[in-house]
Amino acid sequence: MKRVIFSVFPIIVATAFSAASAYTLTGTVKDKDDSSPVKATVKLLKKGKETETDQAGKFTIHEDDAVSIREFRGAIGHFSLMNGILNFSQGSSAPMQVKVFDVAGNQVLNKTLQGSGSIDLAASIGAQGTYVAKIRLGSAQETVRFTSYGNAAGSLGATEAHSLRKEGDDSDTLRVVADQYDTLFVPLANLDTTLDLKLRKASTKQTYAFGWPKGNDPVPTRGCGKDTQLSKSGQFKFTWTYKGESTTRDVYYDLPNNYDKNKPYRLIFGMQCMGGSAQNVARNENYYGMKPFDKEGTTIFVAPDGKCHENMCAPWEEKDYAFFDELLAKLESELCIDSSRVFSAGFSYGSMYSNMLSRSRQDVLRGVAVYETADVNIAATKNTGKPIAWMGVHGMSDGLCTPAMGRSARDTALKNASAEGKDATKEKAQESNSGQHTCYDYKDVDERFPVKWCTDNAGHQWDHRDPGQGQSWVPQTTWEFFTQF
Repeated sequence: MKRVIFSVFPIIVATAFSAASAYTLTGTVKDKDDSSPVKATVKLLKKGKETETDQAGKFTIHEDDAVSIREFRGAIGHFSLMNGILNFSQGSSAPMQVKVFDVAGNQVLNKTLQGSGSIDLAASIGAQGTYVAKIRLGSAQETVRFTSYGNAAGSLGATEAHSLRKEGDDSDTLRVVADQYDTLFVPLANLDTTLDLKLRKASTKQTYAFGWPKGNDPVPTRGCGKDTQLSKSGQFKFTWTYKGESTTRDVYYDLPNNYDKNKPYRLIFGMQCMGGSAQNVARNENYYGMKPFDKEGTTIFVAPDGKCHENMCAPWEEKDYAFFDELLAKLESELCIDSSRVFSAGFSYGSMYSNMLSRSRQDVLRGVAVYETADVNIAATKNTGKPIAWMGVHGMSDGLCTPAMGRSARDTALKNASAEGKDATKEKAQESNSGQHTCYDYKDVDERFPVKWCTDNAGHQWDHRDPGQGQSWVPQTTWEFFTQF
C-alpha cells in the first residue's frame, strides 16, 4: 500500500478536513423468481452516486472524499486519515489512545501511540468497510467515521471557530434499473448497510379494456388469507333473498386436498339438468367428469341444487341469476379464489342456465361448457354483448335439444367473440358425419375468447363416447378448454 503522510498542522490555528458522510453500501440484485444475478444500474438519488452490478449481481457504492472544512483554535494535537493511514501530531510526547469500532459497535482495534507519527489502520483492521475511530489525547477526545481506505481529519482539544459546510445526513433513496424488470426504489435511513434486492420482471402482456390476457396472473378474492370452516368435501345450506322471498338450497363442493388459504384457485360450477341434482353432479358424475383430471389440486368444484329434482320441473328460473350472484359472492368472500378463472358447465337444462349466464355474467365468468344446449332464454336475461370463452358439445341425433338449437346458441357466442370486427358466424365449422367425434376451434375469434364446437352422432346425453371407447371424451376436452387460460 502506498503511504501518504499529511503535513503537520499548526498548533494554535488549524484547518481540518473531516468526512461529511463516509459510508459503504453493498448489495446484490437478483431475479425474484429464480434468484439469478441481474445486470442493473443502481443509483443513490440524493447523492447522485451510481454504479452497475457485476456478473454475480453485486455492487458497491462508497464515499470517503466528501469533506467539510472547519477551522479550529487552541488545538493540542491533530490527526488525519488518508487511504487508511492514520497520521498524528502533537506538541508533546503524551500518549494518544486510538480505538476503532465497526458499524455494529464491535471494537476491532485498541492502540496507544506516542508523540507524532503514523499507523496503517487498514492493515490493522484487515477488512474493508466503514468504521468509527475514537482518538483521545489527555482529556480531549475526537470521534470520526471513516472507510478503511478513506480520508478524514480532525483536531484534539480545539474550539471550532466556524464551519464552512455542514455535514450531510445518511438518508437517501436507492434506485435500481434493469432491462425487462420493474424499477425498484429502496428508501435508506443508513447507507452503511448490505442489501439483498429482488427484481420483478416487467409485464409484457397487453392490457385490455375488457377481459384478461391468456396466462394472466391470478386475481385473488377477499377470501384469500382467511381460514375456512369447510371440510375438504361436503355440502352446506345456502339461503338468499329475491324480491322479498327467501330460498334455501343445498350446495355441494370439493376443495383441493392441499387447499392453501393464500393460493387463488380456479372455480368450476357444475349445473344440474332437469331431473338431476347437485348431489348427482358432484358425487356420481364428478362434476361432469372433470374432477379426476385435477391431479395437481388447482380447482375448487361447486354444484348448486336447482329448484327441484325427481319431479322433472324446470330447475332454473329467473331468480337463479340472483342465486348465482350471491353464491359466487359468498364463495369469493370465504375461499381463496382466482376471480379471473371462474367457469360453469352444465347438461341440458343446466347447459341452458350456463349459456344464459354466459350472456349476462361475462364480467365474472371466464368461460362456459354447454352439453346439449338450446338457445332458450330462461326468464329473459339481457345479453351484454361482451365476449366469453364458449364450448359446445352436441349430438347430431339429439331430438330434444336439436342441433339447430345448439348452433343458434353457438352463433350468439361467435358474434360477441369475433376478432377484428369479423363476422365469425360466417366461418363454417366442421361437424361429425360419423360415430367419431369432431371438435372445431374457430379461427375468426379473439384468441382470448375461443369458441369450440364438438359434435358426434349421439343423442341427448353429456358423456359422449367414441365407438368402442369405455370413457367419454367430453371431460378431458372440457378440462383442457378451461385450463388453457
